[in-house]
Parts: sequence; C-alpha cells; structure tokens
Amino acid sequence: MIIVGEKLNSTLKAVRPAMESRNEQEIIDLAKRQYEAGASYIDLNAGMFHDNEAEMMEWLVNTVQGAIDAPLTIDSPDPEVIRRGLKANKNPKPMINSITAETERFAKMAPLLTEFDASVIALCMDDSGMPETADERFKIAETLIENLTKLGVKLGDIYIDPLIRPVSTGSHYGIAALDTMANVKKKFPEVHIMCGLSNVSFGVPARKLINQAFLVSAMYAGMDGAILDPLDKTLMSLIYAGEAVLGIDKYCMNWLKKHREGAIEA
Repeated sequence: MIIVGEKLNSTLKAVRPAMESRNEQEIIDLAKRQYEAGASYIDLNAGMFHDNEAEMMEWLVNTVQGAIDAPLTIDSPDPEVIRRGLKANKNPKPMINSITAETERFAKMAPLLTEFDASVIALCMDDSGMPETADERFKIAETLIENLTKLGVKLGDIYIDPLIRPVSTGSHYGIAALDTMANVKKKFPEVHIMCGLSNVSFGVPARKLINQAFLVSAMYAGMDGAILDPLDKTLMSLIYAGEAVLGIDKYCMNWLKKHREGAIEA
C-alpha cells in the first residue's frame, strides 16, 4: 500500500501554529515520525495561508527535504503554489495533489506534470460538479486517464481518486466509490487508486471505526494507495493484515516483519 502521510496540513489545528511560527524542528519531527511509521510520501498543504501560500509551501518543502529523503506530495488547488513547491523539490519523484477533469483546472495543472516529471492524484470531478454514481465517476476517470496519457504521463504515475464523499450525507456514497475503484482497476490495472480515507466518515461519531471498515473494503476493491495518518497504529496494522489476507503480502512475510518490529497493534 502506498501511504501518503496527511499530518503536515495547515487545516489541522495542532499543526498550523508550527507553520505560522516557522518551527522547523516541529515540522521535521512530524515528517520523520510519519516516514518512520510507514509513509511512502509526505503530503504538504499550506492552504490556510491565503496571503502567502506559495511562500509557505516553498518553506515546507525546503524544511522537510532537508531532513528526510521521502518523496513529497505537493497539495494545493493553485497551480502557482504547486509550481513553487515542485521547483524547490530536490527529493525523489514528487506527486501533485491534485488534478481534476474540470477544463480550466486541468489546463493549468497538466503542464506541471510533464515539466517536473511528477505523478498525480486525479480526482473524479469535472465541470458538471461532483458525480453521484459509480458510472459517472468511472467515465470521468476514463477521461482523465485518456487525457493524461496523451500528455505522456505513464499509467503507473496516475492515481485515480474516486471522490470519497461522507456516507452520512448519502448512504450510496461508500459503495459508489468502491465500485469505481473496482471498475478502474479492471480496465486499467497499471493505474493506482488513491483516496483521502477519512472523508468517508465526516459527520458521524466514532469516525475511526468507519474509516477502518472502509479501508479494508477499499483494499479488496483494488485501492493500493491512501492519504491517511500513518501514526494511527491500528489503521496501519489493518493495512498489513489486509495485504496478508488479500495475497498481496506473500507468505505473510511483511506481516511477520512488522510484528517483530512492534508495528502491529493487536
């Protein structure tokens, strides 16, 4: 499973003060802890700093890459912020979070992919808004994949996000996302599936349980990437268990390794 560590996000009340005060050590510590806990990428989001988001993104990139060599996910809807982050990046192949099939956003974001040889999270949303059904999402995914590959983006560098909407606002949203994952994986096996896991539980109590149930279901549907909190030991343990049960972890070798390391929470 490709894990994008979500903790360095300016929308989180516990993290924003460290960004505001440019507390390098606190930012570095949180990046390191996520990486050591199993994050494949470290997501960087400075969206709450409306007046100087690009400058803050550049500072975050420089701060984090000076401490760890993990690839970074540059997270913003603003192409200029993305460009500033990618330009500062010296770590391995970065990821853009995210592009959509919306005409204007795609046109502005797409050139950055080839200019900086970045992989990309492609969100199933277009000019008609947020899709309701799995069929609508799959058609948008097909459009995104077609247009991205025309630009020269490799299938393995595309991470389709089926648009996770809260099950509290629509009982069908969970299964719609799962069916989209399965359909994309069936037609485009080289394409990755990535989502912001916690979106599914917004607005309900005991959110972690909903997230855990959705995680295991999504892994079965073909999801091989998730934006989540790698410091949540229970969630990470479920990922390792899911990989063992689904035959991804051959002979449970990684499960045994993680258990010996004390990374499994029983």
